[in-house]
Amino acid sequence: MLLSILNSILLLGMPGGSEWIAIIVIAILLFGGKKIPELMKGIGKGMREFKDAKDSVKNEIEEGMKEKDKDEEINRLRQQLQQKQAQ
Repeated sequence: MLLSILNSILLLGMPGGSEWIAIIVIAILLFGGKKIPELMKGIGKGMREFKDAKDSVKNEIEEGMKEKDKDEEINRLRQQLQQKQAQ
């Protein structure tokens, strides 16, 4: 049964209704009823930290792209100024 659950998760994507019930029962047996809320809280906190880190990296990349665009614009304006001065 556990093998079929793992196969459905790994090979076929998200498990169906009966598989979720089996996963929940196994989790309760492994961790106990009192540890489940702590486990879920830890998972939620980890997901939130991952999302924050992902957003931070995304913002840094976007800022880097803006800086690159600014540098290119400055170089273009310098070239235009040099061309006008040469005339």
